[in-house]
Amino acid sequence: MKNPSFTKTFLLRVGPTTVVLLVLAQFIPYGRSHENPPVTGEPDWDSPATRALVKRTCFDCHSNETHWPWYAKIAPISWLVQHDVDEAREHLNFSEWDKPQRHADETARQVEEGEMPLWFYPPLHSEARLSDTEKAALIAGLKKTFAK
Repeated sequence: MKNPSFTKTFLLRVGPTTVVLLVLAQFIPYGRSHENPPVTGEPDWDSPATRALVKRTCFDCHSNETHWPWYAKIAPISWLVQHDVDEAREHLNFSEWDKPQRHADETARQVEEGEMPLWFYPPLHSEARLSDTEKAALIAGLKKTFAK
C-alpha cells in the first residue's frame, strides 16, 4: 500500500514546479511561428480526386498549406508539431514542386505499407482517416501521378 503522505508531499513539491516549467516554456519562441511559406508549384496530379485525397491526408505536414491546430501553440507540444512539419517538408513538400522532391516516388508504397500517415496523425485528425476504398484510390492516384 502506498504512503498517502508521501504522495501528497510529492505532488505538493512537483506540481508547482511542473506548472512553473510549463509557463516558462511558453516563452521559448521555437514552434510558434506558424506562417506558411508560399506555394511555388504542385505536382501534375493525375486527377482532382487524387489531389483532394492528398490534401486531406498529407498537406498538413507535407505542404506549405499547413493548418496549425490549437495545441500547436502550446509548448512543449508546439515544439513537437513544428519539428514534425519541418522534417516532413524536408522529405517531401507538395507545395514546392519547383524544387527536387527525391521521395515523391515512394509515397504510394509508404501509404500502401502503412508507413504514412504516421500512426499518431489520424486519431488527432479525423479528416485523415481513410476508408479502404479511399486508401486504394489514393495509392492508385499517387502511382499514376508520380509515374510520369
